[in-house]
Amino acid sequence: MEQRISFVTLAVSDLDATRRFYVAGLGWRPELDVPGEVLMFRTGEHLVLSLWDRAHFAAEVGEPTMPTGGGLAPITIAHNLATKEAVDIVLSIARRAGADPVVDAVERDWGGYTGYFADPDGYRWEIAYNPSPIGDLVLP
Repeated sequence: MEQRISFVTLAVSDLDATRRFYVAGLGWRPELDVPGEVLMFRTGEHLVLSLWDRAHFAAEVGEPTMPTGGGLAPITIAHNLATKEAVDIVLSIARRAGADPVVDAVERDWGGYTGYFADPDGYRWEIAYNPSPIGDLVLP
């Protein structure tokens, strides 16, 4: 098997709220939008973020084990940027889009600068500046 990821799929409880947040709030353009079912965004050269209505997700994959609204999903999605200033700008955009909570960026022990925001289902996005070779690897 090749070492790559093609899709990251997250189950969402309210696809309309998810659409408003990502499309109207963050300004993303969907590659596929099937109302009531799925919303897909190209997020890399060969990577798609798929936000799937929870019922449709459960019908194909199985019932999610994390209860809605009960704690944090044990996953983060990272969006890396080339500067600390860009991190602050993206966190401001997320705040204006209605992200809750938004955790302001801070200097990290490992040398980076990161903050977080939550989408309408509570999935945490890490907005990061990572001044290391692995950080450079993920920048466009």
